[in-house]
Amino acid sequence: MAKNEPQKIAKLVKSLAAIVLIVAASVGGTLFYSTRVGQTASSDKAAPESKPETAAKPIFTPLEPFTVTLRTERNNRILYVAITLRLEDEPSRRLIVEYMPEVRDRILRVLSEQKADHVQTPEGRASLVALIKEKIEEPYLPQPQGPGINAVLFTAFVIQ
Repeated sequence: MAKNEPQKIAKLVKSLAAIVLIVAASVGGTLFYSTRVGQTASSDKAAPESKPETAAKPIFTPLEPFTVTLRTERNNRILYVAITLRLEDEPSRRLIVEYMPEVRDRILRVLSEQKADHVQTPEGRASLVALIKEKIEEPYLPQPQGPGINAVLFTAFVIQ
């Protein structure tokens, strides 16, 4: 047995060394793979965060100014307003341009229904913006969907 003991110990040491080597290679490979995947995932996550820096330019469409007569109990007043639309995307801009006569008609109808005293207040202007936005976003037949409008901006607003 004394002769076989050194051979058994050498065999045991070799087996343990092989096991340690296999475990080390497995751990190393796992760490390498997980850091590579982590870098890819973090670079994918970094891309959306960098989007605000390269955000798309806003799409503005100015409309020709509107002049409308507002009736009051005592007299008539004139409303002169210039409007610029901030649109969501290029298809919305094309739709507005293509249907411009109908867009202008809808806005003129909304404007002509206003009371001079009401639209001179900040609340009145805010409700006017909401009404115009609502009317313009309605579909233009035969289109199934209206344009996407982010904002209705007054670039001139005068009541005389």
